[in-house]
Amino acid sequence: MSLQRSLSRPSLMFLALLCGAAMPFAFAPYHHIWLAILSLAGLIWLIQSKYPFNTGYSFGFGWFGFGAWWLAPTVHDYGGLPWAVAIVVPILMGLIMGLFPAIWAWSCIKISRFNGKPYALLLLLPCSAIIMEWLRGHIFTGLPWTTLGNLVLDSPASTWLSVFGAYGMAFLPVLLAASLTLLCQKDLQKEQRQFASLAIIACVAFMFFTPAIAHLETPESRVALIQPNIPQDQKWDRQFLQQSMQHLLELSEKEASNVDIIIWPEAAIPFYLERNPNWSRWLQEQMNRWEKPILFGGLKLFSDTGASQNGLYLFEPHNAETTPNAKPDSKPDSKQFAGKHHLVPFGEYIPSWLPWLRKIGPDIADFQAASDKGILATGTTQFGSLICYESLFPEQARQRVQAGANVLVVVTNDAWYGHSPAAWQHFQASQARAVETGRYVLRAGNTGVSAIIAPDGRITSTTPWWTSAVVTGTYHTSSMMTFYQTWGNNPAFILFGILLIWLLLFRKRSDCI
Repeated sequence: MSLQRSLSRPSLMFLALLCGAAMPFAFAPYHHIWLAILSLAGLIWLIQSKYPFNTGYSFGFGWFGFGAWWLAPTVHDYGGLPWAVAIVVPILMGLIMGLFPAIWAWSCIKISRFNGKPYALLLLLPCSAIIMEWLRGHIFTGLPWTTLGNLVLDSPASTWLSVFGAYGMAFLPVLLAASLTLLCQKDLQKEQRQFASLAIIACVAFMFFTPAIAHLETPESRVALIQPNIPQDQKWDRQFLQQSMQHLLELSEKEASNVDIIIWPEAAIPFYLERNPNWSRWLQEQMNRWEKPILFGGLKLFSDTGASQNGLYLFEPHNAETTPNAKPDSKPDSKQFAGKHHLVPFGEYIPSWLPWLRKIGPDIADFQAASDKGILATGTTQFGSLICYESLFPEQARQRVQAGANVLVVVTNDAWYGHSPAAWQHFQASQARAVETGRYVLRAGNTGVSAIIAPDGRITSTTPWWTSAVVTGTYHTSSMMTFYQTWGNNPAFILFGILLIWLLLFRKRSDCI
């Protein structure tokens, strides 16, 4: 009997829990990718026991439960939940999200044992990891936080994201971990070791033979990303409104003459412009004086329905066309608005099937998801708008590019996360979106991380976290279409379907694994 099969169920679950709890340290800001390989290898060794579901579930609880500890102070401080309830939130996160690794581990073991061929488990684990990652990015509105594919951003294989995307690239760390695990097991047959050795060679090849990102030859533009570092407890306080707006103005004033566009972070304007015409007029005056367009996060109220949206405004100086049906003596409206499409459940809205949560968390917002194209245009530049949370989702960025975006803009307010690793894990998602779409990403955050990200994922300009500063630099528009942008996740799904059919139909009678 193998060692893992001789361990008791509690021992297996405890070891898997430790492996899962180590996973968050593989992502930003720690970047210990080797730790992810070891953790995944430990999981793959453990699930070959009598309890693959239990060990997979313990691993998932450690990964998503311990890894999301920062949710407790966030929902307490800013969501209005009492500590007794807030502490339960990351536990619930682990309990729910742990189901994905549990089902993944159990199904891989069952199918590989049913098939009986020496390569079955080695192929199933990385291919089905793609499906697992896609599912957790969609089920229950989706939460692809610390996606496995983001790990490759810290490796030479990062540009493969332009081919397979973040979900698809989950196969690489899992393939490497699986091949190392199987290669080191003493009870494997010679044929199985050969397959594991070939898999390691394939992983090394992926590191060295990477696709190139096309060099952009479009005209260069300059941008100023404003990071005001306004404390979260002041941001929505009317007593500090004048001070906050003046601070944004002063930071922008210094760079206005040297750049082509200015970008303020999410909810930089913490009120409805429709209800505050004086502030709206004041903002337009600044744009006219600087003679530069400005993108800024703000809230929009729709008077006809009473619905509100969180989103991104574009103000342009002088040259806006008069809105249809405007009065002859009215001034032209130079504002464009793109709303947030993918809202944060329990943060920006309460699902209709859980209305009782309104009593526990009365401070939870009630926004409406946008149905626009998410594009703000000025001149020949089409800015694709990604508001905070929705930058986690590859589909959102793909939709903006399909709608014509030649630059992506991410505005966020990561002050919600405090000084926890969450802000850096969120930032990694923006890097992945840049490589997947072949677009520059201009990311402006209230407290950071603010940066200009090149289409190959490189950070070309940034500023320290939790400081009041301005990030300036250059970017290019792009009309290129990466393989992932064109085909999305479809090739990965097709290959997995073919593999699954093959393993189920062509099985070996003897149990090799």
